[in-house]
Amino acid sequence: MEILYFDILDSTQKYLTNLVRESKIDREVAVVAKIQRSGVGSRENIWESNIGDLTFSFAIKEENLPSDLPISSASIFFAYIFKEVLHKNSIDCWLKWPNDIYKKNKKIGGVVTQLIKSYYIVGIGLNLTNKNDKYGYIDKNLNVNNMLTSYFMLLKKYKNWQEVFSKFRVEFESQKSFLTHVNGVKKSVENATLCSDGTLIIDNERIYSLR
Repeated sequence: MEILYFDILDSTQKYLTNLVRESKIDREVAVVAKIQRSGVGSRENIWESNIGDLTFSFAIKEENLPSDLPISSASIFFAYIFKEVLHKNSIDCWLKWPNDIYKKNKKIGGVVTQLIKSYYIVGIGLNLTNKNDKYGYIDKNLNVNNMLTSYFMLLKKYKNWQEVFSKFRVEFESQKSFLTHVNGVKKSVENATLCSDGTLIIDNERIYSLR
């Protein structure tokens, strides 16, 4: 995976999305920005980042991912593996279904995923600086290049979706005190059922991850 570094971008996700849509790349590539002015977050929100936060996106070919990976669960797949890399860097965190990374009870990062042509475009943001009391952050120096290299190596290691899902299921069952958005309404997942494709069933309704 080639890694490109930029001082400023409006959005690493939009930058790569445009390249793929215009057929301007023919390889897998990651883009890292020191400053991101209008990052893409979940549910069309803007991901707010400070100077010093980690913001990056990458384009990975669909054919190089597990053949059993459901499109609806791509964000879970990419987010859970990133969480594992954070754990290897001694960062205690957990994955809130489907794509938010939490430290205790505060969000510190998130993942958004799009499938365009034959590429998954994956955007990841991680708070390394203090924003406000609403969000958490990682108060630790990280070697970004080493961490990204580890992440992409770990992505290659996993050959099937179920291997990741089995780990995520255990974590999900122990973290069912949170709320999730369903059609703009917050609902508890305390009594939700996690299906093998990563979707949830809440009040007899199947909920898909749009991101």
